[in-house]
Amino acid sequence: MHVLDLLQSDNLGLTLLWGEQALLGQEVSGVTATDLEDPSRFLGPGELVLSGLVWWRPGASAAARTDRFVAALAGAGARALLAGEETHGGVPEELVTACRAHRMPLVAVPAQTSFRAVTEAVYLRQWGDLSRRPTRHFALPENVRSELSRLLEGGAGPAELLDRACAHLGRLPCYLLTASGRTVARTPSAPAIPAQRAASAAKGGVSLGVEAEGSPYDAWLLHVPDADAAPPRVLHEIAEVFAQYRDGLTRRAAARRDAGRDLLALVAAEAEPDLLGAALQAAGLPAGGPYRVLAATDGDALAEALGHLEGHLEGHLTGLRWAAGPGGAVLYEGPDGDDSTGTGGTADLTDRLRTVWPLLRACADPGADLRLGVGARTASADGLRASLCQARFALTAADAVVAVRGVEQLDTLTELLSGVPPEVRGVFGTRTLGSLGDGMLRETLEVFLANNCSWTRTAEALHLHVNTVHYRIERVEALTGRDLSRLDHKLDLYAALRC
Repeated sequence: MHVLDLLQSDNLGLTLLWGEQALLGQEVSGVTATDLEDPSRFLGPGELVLSGLVWWRPGASAAARTDRFVAALAGAGARALLAGEETHGGVPEELVTACRAHRMPLVAVPAQTSFRAVTEAVYLRQWGDLSRRPTRHFALPENVRSELSRLLEGGAGPAELLDRACAHLGRLPCYLLTASGRTVARTPSAPAIPAQRAASAAKGGVSLGVEAEGSPYDAWLLHVPDADAAPPRVLHEIAEVFAQYRDGLTRRAAARRDAGRDLLALVAAEAEPDLLGAALQAAGLPAGGPYRVLAATDGDALAEALGHLEGHLEGHLTGLRWAAGPGGAVLYEGPDGDDSTGTGGTADLTDRLRTVWPLLRACADPGADLRLGVGARTASADGLRASLCQARFALTAADAVVAVRGVEQLDTLTELLSGVPPEVRGVFGTRTLGSLGDGMLRETLEVFLANNCSWTRTAEALHLHVNTVHYRIERVEALTGRDLSRLDHKLDLYAALRC
């Protein structure tokens, strides 16, 4: 895959602004979309960089800022810069000058061409055209290979690919199974196999592994019950088709994680709304909300788990789309994601996440400490920073017992305090109550507050004379410096006991 391959695509409408022939013929390893002013830490050698130029501003400093941006791309080993024309109505001349100075090929992306279309064109080209592999005799008929190639490029799913790959073999029962026994796809003549029986069923007939990136836990298996129903070489080629399909999914998931990482970094940095808008678009999320933010103890594990479960959570997370990265994820809630209560939906979403939590947890690394905090809903990108802060606070309240916490579910003082770091709670409790020790004064205070500061009920509960209770509470007030006739001082002592 080279930059020249993209320029030759009639569908994209790209225009070369500067680039030498030798540079345009270099191998491309991938593509990253970003609007950070210094994206070098997010780039890998050999990548194409897509930028909407939201970071660029005209003025006296434009040339210097542009030069720093292009220098960062060159230093990271980028192959070319693909600059969008929509933001500024064209590509600034300063950018052309900087790219020429740093020998960075520059390509203009017209407003009508989406960055997603460019990204998919890159990875689809990398998958390769099945009909162009040289020096090999194919068992699949030429027309079948050509059709499968078109289907791959068009984004067809595994069910359609399997059906077309096996169509010329007659009514061939064929399955595409996961390592856990789930049926990814099956031909029309193949009866359904429950997951519990898939492992034993796969022991008969012919089973071929789909050689693709991933772990043994998410491996796919091409299974034909009748060993004599299809030539082995045909089945091997069909398995290779699905290997390319899986590799494409992996690349697109990696691109989404990169975009999610950029988006979360901008949210945490309180970036300007136009930068956030471009980052949301690059991450595949609509420009308008509602959104909310998830904070996670292990963002990579969360991104991996969401990726594995995408498309298999209907009825639980319907209407949700997300961009995940280190530290959490930004969620977009479509019309189907709204709750019917009109309360903002955080509690509802938290309950839905708890419903699928066993599945999410099972898809993550068994050693990962994965817990979630859910921020409040925000109608626009302006509120993402606040939702992130809320999600991080709710995350501190999550534990092994309640692994998913929504900020709006912290609706009591005890729940609220659970979100305060233990180290902070310990200092507050010791500072406020340390002089009482763990003896009778502290016990008397606890019972006194629990009985709404009633002298009589406290005396009865402790089997003491009322005068003794008065004396002990006076000692508590003297040692803590609090006046228990004041509401705020009562709250101080109550909170300290909860800490």
